[in-house]
Amino acid sequence: MSSTPSPTASAPAKKHFDPDFTLPPIQGGLAPVITKIPTKQPVVFLTIDDGQVKSPESVRLLSETGYPATLFLTSNTVRDNPAFFKAFMAQGSLVENHTVSHNVNMTTQWSYQRQLDDIVGMQDFALQQYGRKPTLFRPPGGAYSTAMRQAVAAAGLKAIITWEAKANAGRMDYQYGNSLRPGDIVLMHFRPEFAADFEAFRSAQVAAGLEVVLLEEFLGVV
Repeated sequence: MSSTPSPTASAPAKKHFDPDFTLPPIQGGLAPVITKIPTKQPVVFLTIDDGQVKSPESVRLLSETGYPATLFLTSNTVRDNPAFFKAFMAQGSLVENHTVSHNVNMTTQWSYQRQLDDIVGMQDFALQQYGRKPTLFRPPGGAYSTAMRQAVAAAGLKAIITWEAKANAGRMDYQYGNSLRPGDIVLMHFRPEFAADFEAFRSAQVAAGLEVVLLEEFLGVV
C-alpha cells in the first residue's frame, strides 16, 4: 500500500478556454456517448483509468506540469487506499465512474439491473470517499450497449466517455492519424509504466500545440 502523497505547489498557471461544444442531453433514457470533443479550441483532455498502481511519482508528474486529469476509478481497485487520489483532486483533477468491478464483459454477461447496481455502487463509493458524485462514466474495456447507456443515465451520470488516442507502453497509439488533434480524449492507466506513458503523452501534446484542460470543465459537468 502506498502512502498518501502531498501535492506540490509548482504547477504553472492554467490557461482558460471558452467551450464551443455543448454536451448532448440524455434522450430516450440513454446517456450520450462521447469519443472526441468537436472543438476549434487548441485543447486536449487527459483521462487516467483504474487506479491499481498508486505511485507518488504520478502525483508529482501531474503537479509539476499542472495537468488536470479525469480519473476514471474502479472502487475494487482503489479501496485499499482511496485517500491516495485526493492529492490529484487537490491539484484540480476529478474522480469519475469506472464501475465497482471492472468486468470488461459486463455488457454481454450481466443483466441491466446488475450493470446498474455496479455503476451505482461506484457512485456511492465516490461520494463517500471524495465528496462528489461522478458525472461521467467510462465502460470497462470501452464496450457499451443500449442497456449500459440506460443504466448510466439511470445512475444519474451525464455521459459515457470513450477515446481515440491512448498512451500505452511508453508510446502513443491513435485510432486516426498519427498525432493528437484538438478535442482528443486521451486514455492512460495507473500502471508501473506511468512515467513513460505520461512522457509520451506530454511529448505528443506539446508537439501538437495543445493545452491540457479538464474535461468536466469543458463539458460543464464539474
